[in-house]
Amino acid sequence: MFQSHVIDIDGVFVGAAVRLHEGYRFVATDLRLEEIDGSLWPSLDDVRRVARARVQGRGYPARQ
Repeated sequence: MFQSHVIDIDGVFVGAAVRLHEGYRFVATDLRLEEIDGSLWPSLDDVRRVARARVQGRGYPARQ
C-alpha cells in the first residue's frame, strides 16, 4: 500500500504526495499546480516548498 500525504497551502488542499521508492510523486488537485502534477521529488519538504512557491506566484522549475 502506498503512503500519501495531504499537501495544503494556508488551509487549502492543493494535492497529495505519494511515497514511492524513488521519492515523492505529486498529484495536483489545484489547477495552479497543473504543471508539476505527476512530478517526482526527493523529499516531502521539497514537494511542500515548491507547491507553496507556485501557489504564491513564485516560480520553481518542474521536476520529472
